[in-house]
Amino acid sequence: MQTPSGHAVDSTTATRLVVLASGGGSNLAALLAAHDAPAFGGRVVGLVTDKPGAGALDLARDAGVASVVVAPADFEDRAAWDRGIADAVAVFRPDLVVLAGFMRILAPGFLDRFPGRVVNTHPALLPSFPGAHAVRDALAHGVTITGCTVHVVDAGVDTGPILAQAAVPVLADDDVASLHERIKVAERALLVETVGRIAREGLTVEDGRATIG
Repeated sequence: MQTPSGHAVDSTTATRLVVLASGGGSNLAALLAAHDAPAFGGRVVGLVTDKPGAGALDLARDAGVASVVVAPADFEDRAAWDRGIADAVAVFRPDLVVLAGFMRILAPGFLDRFPGRVVNTHPALLPSFPGAHAVRDALAHGVTITGCTVHVVDAGVDTGPILAQAAVPVLADDDVASLHERIKVAERALLVETVGRIAREGLTVEDGRATIG
């Protein structure tokens, strides 16, 4: 596990956001573009990734946000990695953990460390098409409308309480790449809007339901 790098963690009273990402970081970029506005209410104080070469690391560095790589190859087994990534996130003292293109399932022990404080974005209108191939599955089923969902993470796969959704029409000539690209545009806007609301108004999770404000 690499040690955190980058600038000092922000010490303002804004809601502290820690982002988990595995790829290029387009959702992270959207959050970084929003978090300098005082009205947003939150600030990204750390990035944690499982991929040493993730493009999100460059975005974090350029924004002066501390980052840490928790690569599975650096741990003796999955249980050790689960503990390692939870410890890495805890260093940043998050008020909210945001999964933004993070491609690994988090263990129950991780969720227990941050109860009701982990949210994810998914490229489908849950509960339809959970899992890693949501866009492909939507096309295969011939739906005419799909979209994206921001939800609270629980121990299941994309089964947590839904916070917000946005619809995206499926065009006649869509393939996985073209449809996913349009979903990503809606996803970024929805994530920023929802995380901002949580930062300003708070999040309550009780009896399988989630409420902002």
